[in-house]
Amino acid sequence: MKPRMNFYQAAPETIKALTAVENQIQSSGLELSLIELVRARASQINRCAFCINMHTQDARKHGETEQRLYLLNAWREAPLYSDRERAALAWTEAVTLISETHAPDDVYDELCQHFSDAEAANLTILIGTINAWNRLAIAFRAIPPSRARAASAA
Repeated sequence: MKPRMNFYQAAPETIKALTAVENQIQSSGLELSLIELVRARASQINRCAFCINMHTQDARKHGETEQRLYLLNAWREAPLYSDRERAALAWTEAVTLISETHAPDDVYDELCQHFSDAEAANLTILIGTINAWNRLAIAFRAIPPSRARAASAA
């Protein structure tokens, strides 16, 4: 796969504005670990390799465990996530797949059990921004960096 363009260079002011929204979310009071779980889960749904790579690394930097990252795609079956995280992950799936789900009432009601109105709004904006980043990365074929493996036969 070959990148189609560097969208950072093509639209720097627009990327700067999207980044400003991201920075606001980072300082909104949502837990940094939750933010990265949401970003990683939406990126899994959208199959954005570039963003999955980035946000699992960022999650580790914020103290996320390997096991929770490995099981993120099957979070419903894994007892490793809090009720708040489960509500956020369900909402992430509902909003990311909005054309299919239409953000069902039961998922919203569960969200409201664990998040204030401000937190729910910020979480939804976070989901919207990661979906925007996913679409940019996928559409323009952003390629995740790869680490060269050390030669085993030296």
